[in-house]
Amino acid sequence: MEIRKSISIIIPNFNNRNLLKEYLPYTCGAIKNADTAYEIIIVDDCSTDGSVEFIKSDYPQAILVVNPETKGFCYTYNKGIEIARYELILLLDAGIKLNPDYFEHQWKYFLRWDTFGVMGRIMDMEDDHIQEAAHVAKFNGFKLETDYFYYTNEDTDRLLTFYLSGANALIDAEKLKKIGGFYELFSPFYCGDIDLCIRAWQLKWTCHYEHKAICRRQVPASLKNHETEEKDKIINYRNGLYLHALHLSGFKLIAWYFQITVTELLPKLIAGQTWVWESHKDLFKNKDNIKAYKERIKSLLQKNDSRKTIFNVVEKIRNSVKNKNLVSFKP
Repeated sequence: MEIRKSISIIIPNFNNRNLLKEYLPYTCGAIKNADTAYEIIIVDDCSTDGSVEFIKSDYPQAILVVNPETKGFCYTYNKGIEIARYELILLLDAGIKLNPDYFEHQWKYFLRWDTFGVMGRIMDMEDDHIQEAAHVAKFNGFKLETDYFYYTNEDTDRLLTFYLSGANALIDAEKLKKIGGFYELFSPFYCGDIDLCIRAWQLKWTCHYEHKAICRRQVPASLKNHETEEKDKIINYRNGLYLHALHLSGFKLIAWYFQITVTELLPKLIAGQTWVWESHKDLFKNKDNIKAYKERIKSLLQKNDSRKTIFNVVEKIRNSVKNKNLVSFKP
């Protein structure tokens, strides 16, 4: 049995005119091959490279939204999610090149009531190196870390993944809106997709990986245009702190604070990596905002009668790969 659902494709854009010109034709080709109703929504985050003019002239059929000021990926994706009309939403980076049959391998997952979404295999643009596949996480003490990526060549296996990459994820639109989209705490970028999928797992929905749905990624330079390289590092580390502060509580939260202070903060400061203090300062400055988001998660779980924690989620993924014939690799 096959199911085909209508799709809203949402592409955030910040100064990626050249990437859109190069790779948007492949997106259009793949969605036309899917033989379903669709729309393409491009949300521009105040580009200065002529992106808006290019979209208007070359893709007048696309729905164009222009942010009033630069807000980052979480906000930008949410603007697209708000207006998306169709059953599924494809979150897609501007630098993604979809294979022509990309969607054909993903319909089966949406036959299940509990599917939140599915991501495809993300490869380098110039060779067959796999950038991202199904993700298995682990806890090192009370700190969440990537353990490995994995895939299998068994056609009958339905592979679970800890998170769906924000660069390439086909998601049930109703569930995505119900869960509240991306938390803008993680603006401008990093960790928002992980947080999103943790919440989905906590609502007893599943995130899948499909190895035959192939795309290639050209990493955009726009991230470096937002801030300096050091600022980029501060944001990445800070958002990792936010993720833990959101999803840990009680003794485990206190133990995590102690662990990172002893094993990360103090050693980095002693080594002269003073940038790490900026991340920690942001963590404490935003404690009230984090508390508000924690209340949103608590309310969401209560309304859906769920007591699942991030530890339950990690355990479920790890149990799902036991006794499977896997190909695994480190990121």
